[in-house]
Amino acid sequence: MVVDQKLLLVGCGKMGQALLAGWLKNGLFEDNVWVVEPLADNNLQNRFNINFVKSVDSLDPNFQPEIIVFAVKPQVMDNIVPLYLRFVRSQTVFLSIAAGKSTKYLESLLTENASIIRSMPNLAAAVGQGMTVAYKNSNVSKEQKANATKMLEAVGEVGWIKKESLIDCVTAISGSGPAYFFLLIECLEKSAIELGLNSDLARQLAIVTASGSSEMARKTSESPEMLRKKVTSPGGTTEAALEILMGSHGLEKLMKAAVIAAQKRSRELAE
Repeated sequence: MVVDQKLLLVGCGKMGQALLAGWLKNGLFEDNVWVVEPLADNNLQNRFNINFVKSVDSLDPNFQPEIIVFAVKPQVMDNIVPLYLRFVRSQTVFLSIAAGKSTKYLESLLTENASIIRSMPNLAAAVGQGMTVAYKNSNVSKEQKANATKMLEAVGEVGWIKKESLIDCVTAISGSGPAYFFLLIECLEKSAIELGLNSDLARQLAIVTASGSSEMARKTSESPEMLRKKVTSPGGTTEAALEILMGSHGLEKLMKAAVIAAQKRSRELAE
């Protein structure tokens, strides 16, 4: 169950819609939510049946949000964030999901008195299976942190970091991570087709194998390493495949290089 607080969502693109759907599904009262989205159309308004406005100036003047979520693209933050300066008060926390925008950056636009949480969700939030990692500045109270956690848990699991610099690592692992797994599924599917399976069965095999393996890893106390060893019989088919994947130029080396590249790019974007 999400918290019973007044919430303002700024931006309602794919991630904004995923968050909004999760909040409403988990008990956030429709009357407590306002959304600022310049491109809102009838389809979007009919889907959620809540208060949509085109700009911050169109908000009910009596509406005082306790949580403001910035779900807009990083490149428009310079123009968008200052419009919400009038909402800065101790009772209001600002939660940003914009990649590469630090709490110091947000403080420069909202003043150092603002309570700010920076978070990094991922695409799986769209199906309620997301992973979000967050960092708070010193102004955020225990209650505000707890409420933000509940809001983010509406679309998946939540973790917190004490050093904001680690957000680049988080971005490289979970933020970009879904694409890595989609690529693995894609490669398995293509290999199955090349070996003679029809495309429908090839995709089903790849997707169900990936989701089943992930669920096993979630539900057992055993490490991924132990699970791998359990399914690998000496002299068997899995061992033959793993000799390739775990070779000197195999998956571990490639994955490490990929994550480092993503982390580096995350730092570059922040600068």
